[in-house]
Amino acid sequence: MADEGAVLDALRDAILAGEFAAGQRLVEVDLCERFGCSRFAVRAAIPVLASEGLVDVQRHRGARVRVIPVSEAIEITEVRRLLEGLTAARAAERVTAAQAAELADIVHEMRAAVEAAELLRYSDSNARLHARIRSIAAHDTATRMIERLRAQLVRHQFTLALIPGRPAVSLAQHERIVAAIVARDPDAAEAAMRDHITSVIESLGSLEQSASNQSARR
Repeated sequence: MADEGAVLDALRDAILAGEFAAGQRLVEVDLCERFGCSRFAVRAAIPVLASEGLVDVQRHRGARVRVIPVSEAIEITEVRRLLEGLTAARAAERVTAAQAAELADIVHEMRAAVEAAELLRYSDSNARLHARIRSIAAHDTATRMIERLRAQLVRHQFTLALIPGRPAVSLAQHERIVAAIVARDPDAAEAAMRDHITSVIESLGSLEQSASNQSARR
């Protein structure tokens, strides 16, 4: 039988992968069957996921996958902009030749994914690049905060990748970030990262406006 830690990780991964819809009720008996665990393990996982912003728990109504509106996603991304700018600058100060080559390889993969119109592949490489920049920066506090914030935005990030032309725009921004890190220019790296995240915020804003216009027409 799966232990508490394994159940927590498996349920978190399933939510982040979109295997549970936003707003979907998390039924204990179904989760126990799926993960081969006890109700105690499920009950231990739910409060942790609630603290991470992935689950809503309502008295007498149980737990549901948290619905994060675009307006909140924008606020979260505004905070990410500050933190990711910091880690980009820190990475530029610490990057080694081997790490610089690795970043360049990931950007190459991203470019190939854009050219092949492989959105999932691009999204995965995008996430890997940001994670590698954070690991090079080695700023543990910023990394913990970014990863927690980012977990709440996974669904919105995939939606952004589906916007026509967005991956190509994003690719150019990531190329600029990596170029600054490889050049070991902290100020340029921070500015490039902040500009990239600002672009994400603007794209989220366009999604919010589009949703508002659709509601007005109904």
